[in-house]
Amino acid sequence: MTAVKLHTRVFALLAAVALVVSFCPPPSQAAGKLNVMTATTDLAALAQEIGGDKVDVESIARGYQDPHFVEAKPSFLLKLRRADLLIVVGLELEIGWLPPLITQSTNPKIQVGAPGYLDASRYAKILEIPTGQVTRAEGDVHPLGNPHYWLDPENGLRIAKGISDKFSEMRPGDAAYFAERYASFEQRLKQADQQWLAQMKPYAGRKIVTYHRSWPNFAEHFGLNVVGYVEPRPGIPPSPQHTVDLIGQMKRDGVKVIVVEPYFDLKTPNAIARDTAGQVVVLMPSVGGEKEITDYFKLFDYDIAKLKQALDTAK
Repeated sequence: MTAVKLHTRVFALLAAVALVVSFCPPPSQAAGKLNVMTATTDLAALAQEIGGDKVDVESIARGYQDPHFVEAKPSFLLKLRRADLLIVVGLELEIGWLPPLITQSTNPKIQVGAPGYLDASRYAKILEIPTGQVTRAEGDVHPLGNPHYWLDPENGLRIAKGISDKFSEMRPGDAAYFAERYASFEQRLKQADQQWLAQMKPYAGRKIVTYHRSWPNFAEHFGLNVVGYVEPRPGIPPSPQHTVDLIGQMKRDGVKVIVVEPYFDLKTPNAIARDTAGQVVVLMPSVGGEKEITDYFKLFDYDIAKLKQALDTAK
């Protein structure tokens, strides 16, 4: 489903419940927990790390969903209606579904540009920023850069610092608490990243293919070389000719591993793997993609273990 079609469906659904929401005024500001909504589970995980028991955090998208396409539900409106803070990925990742939810929530605190709207991309290192004019002929290219930036632990740390600063701004009396939790998170994440980098060091420079352009930050951080994509262009399903061309490229370059996100059909990647004596590995782009991936640390633990196994098997 294209972003335009999904956007139209979102408006149709939300129009049906907007009147109901209008009769549910947001609760008055209290000195209790901050009510935080996030677009994705990764942002929720980072917010929880910093907020601890001073916040209630919930994500709209689930970890196993494609964050480009999320079906709007009336319950989302009610949750956004009550939010003190909304944290988004930005870079137009959520453009097909989140803007109408924000607008029709009628919550002034979380409208774009309001104090309760936080764009996490402001804090991250962004890759693949297009140069020149971007058109739909190039597929679902993001004109502001690749939005899958959270798959670099260094970006995770930058985002966590931005969230800590925002929480402190909204709750000055708890600023020391948030700063302490950020310091703890920073120490633990840096230690974990040293271990992840050590695990991936033997595979530095290894060439891989991915289904979608979800992994540039991950690949750069861990020294991998993404040389091709199952999609001919972002968001465009694989064509027979592109598949033939990709198989030829993989054979020439000796590429044996195809990384696929959990929400894509495995039929074409499996066919490519058979023709190249390669291996398909399903990695999770987000916290919650599998039940055991309950936080930001476990996301990298899971993906690195799966990827190492695939790289070892596909030698």
